Amino acid sequence: MRTKLISLTMIFAFLISTAFADMPAGFYGSMNNQKWRDILCVKNYDAGASVTEDYADAEHLQKQTEVRTASNGAGCPVGGGCVSGNAGSLEANLNANVIGKAHLAWESVDPRANGFGRHAVLGRSIEDLVGVFSIQKFIQLWSNSTPGEISVDWMPCV
Repeated sequence: MRTKLISLTMIFAFLISTAFADMPAGFYGSMNNQKWRDILCVKNYDAGASVTEDYADAEHLQKQTEVRTASNGAGCPVGGGCVSGNAGSLEANLNANVIGKAHLAWESVDPRANGFGRHAVLGRSIEDLVGVFSIQKFIQLWSNSTPGEISVDWMPCV
């Protein structure tokens, strides 16, 4: 009985050691990393606008994010037959106190595809921050707008 118990223990130990040997070297270090990630991505296809807010490896995050999006059209069909009267908007108000990493980005594209099915990029902003910082940002992306409109980051969407 004792021999049977020892042999079962050895088999069990062998199975566990071979299971751990199959894992990559960085697997256990990644499993023990208790830091988290907070991601928000909003897209308005009618306006051709998108906003991304991404916080990672943060020791402290206190944030308040407000995003408003509106669409006055039914969208662009796959064939690209958009009516120029279709309009949309995307507004984001970002406020955060962070100890860690942040990635903030917005992009404005033409909602009408060209002959190759691609959308022309009208504007893009990307900010990557690391350390201790405070963010106060207002982003306003409107289709059919003019440069006279007031905003901190402004880019018209066609």
